[in-house]
Amino acid sequence: MFPIYKKELQSFFYTPFAYAFAALFMLLFSLSFSSGIAKLEGSNTWAFSFTEMFYSVILYFIFLIPLLTMRTFADERKNGTEVLLMTSPVSVLKIVIAKFLANVTVYIFMLLGTAFFPILTAMKGEVIVSQLICAYIGIFFWGTMYIAVGMFISSLTESSILAAIIGEVIMFILLFVDDFSNTAFISQYPKVQSVIYSFAAQPRFAYFSEGFIRLSDMVFFGSVIIVFLAWTYIAIEKRRWNRG
Repeated sequence: MFPIYKKELQSFFYTPFAYAFAALFMLLFSLSFSSGIAKLEGSNTWAFSFTEMFYSVILYFIFLIPLLTMRTFADERKNGTEVLLMTSPVSVLKIVIAKFLANVTVYIFMLLGTAFFPILTAMKGEVIVSQLICAYIGIFFWGTMYIAVGMFISSLTESSILAAIIGEVIMFILLFVDDFSNTAFISQYPKVQSVIYSFAAQPRFAYFSEGFIRLSDMVFFGSVIIVFLAWTYIAIEKRRWNRG
């Protein structure tokens, strides 16, 4: 499993892709940070939480995460290297996990770059450390969930561009599940509303960003990640048997 994980990381960090991707993320994060500072114009100290910034960041993920995951399996099929992967002694489950961990590693690399902003804020003002830590935990779970979703979509097509587009659409839908459950039509059916709302990730992220860690929220994100990784495994395994 480790050789596949290493190969995936090399495909990111030995090319300009990972650095361009991280730079784009940092640019968007910087814009959110600058916007927050602009609201404090005239104040001697910076006294704001990162809650609003992280809410902006999850919107960026709709566009960024599919770019990260679109090549995971789609390029293997397109370049014809999937056959070599499927005939390797490594099980499909280990292949899926290795690729998932590689994507998560790149994602952590991006998040580490944002540590500059709370450090700068702490030098100029005040940072609520407990809230910041919770927000980072929440954004990690959120992004990791999106990675699992993006990998599943990539496993269904050989076009990385199509995988990215479909990924963005699905992630956009996931972001607004709670808003959909609160529409006038759905509100007429409380039981249906309750079921739909139980699949909403955004309200769960809100608790993290406000400084709260709930076991139920961690279980939710963990469960979604496992489900989509399982679907990815099934999709790849099915294609492997079809080849046989």
